Amino acid sequence: MMIRFPLVVLVLIIGALRCRMARAEQSPGSGNVYTLASVREDLVRQEDTIIYGLIERAKFPSNSHTYDEKYAQIPHFCGSLVEFVVKNTEALQAKAGRYKNPEENAFFPENLSPSIVPSYPFKQFLHPGAASININKSIWKMYFQDLLPLLATPGDDGNYAQTAANDLSLLQAISRRVHYGKFVAEVKFRDSPEDYEPLIRAKDKEGLMKLLTFTSVEESVRKRVEKKASVFGQEVSLESVDNDNKKRKFDPTVASSLYKNWVIPLTKEVQVEYLLRRLD
Repeated sequence: MMIRFPLVVLVLIIGALRCRMARAEQSPGSGNVYTLASVREDLVRQEDTIIYGLIERAKFPSNSHTYDEKYAQIPHFCGSLVEFVVKNTEALQAKAGRYKNPEENAFFPENLSPSIVPSYPFKQFLHPGAASININKSIWKMYFQDLLPLLATPGDDGNYAQTAANDLSLLQAISRRVHYGKFVAEVKFRDSPEDYEPLIRAKDKEGLMKLLTFTSVEESVRKRVEKKASVFGQEVSLESVDNDNKKRKFDPTVASSLYKNWVIPLTKEVQVEYLLRRLD
């Protein structure tokens, strides 16, 4: 039974992937075309995914045993429960073709197995150097050291597996958003190559960072994320109409801080690293 269950899960994942591929092939807009408008639209949608991930993780307390190597004691595995869940889930998703998509980046790429399903023909939009850019180690460190203490209340309810699963879902959403900076950088470069090429040739990281920084836009993103978090995180009641005093599922300023302090800076770090490889 223990052997058959993972096989059933894998079959379900493969089935879902094939259905998604079929729908994509039938869609007139499925050409993997990236423009400034489409990139911005995707970034806005990813905000929703991250906020819902924050809400789901906030349902559980800190559950420190999830991250304690000594507590897990998993046979033939050295690490915490969350590492066990992430590594094994990524390995299974890799077999189903998740990491064939250039928008996806694994936290433990050294553990991935080759895909065993037909791959969707993603067009090569990025420079080949994009494949070498993966800052998930920084995201992992930020998530457990900085974000979780802000998001999760102290306590232990014993739901360690569910906690780890929600951690993974949120980690993957944040990673996808941050590494989407590669696509943002490529679109911007194609739009104004004359602005970027001299800085790239000079290896001017500071100059590239200044060129990529729009303080007013970043502030608008932060405000929009906090407003969304406030709305999505409301406890809806038919008896109350006072939105300001409604109980919320988590503090919306956590979402704002996540974007201001980590998501936006890390995304720009990815953009700079990508641009430095763009002319190789």
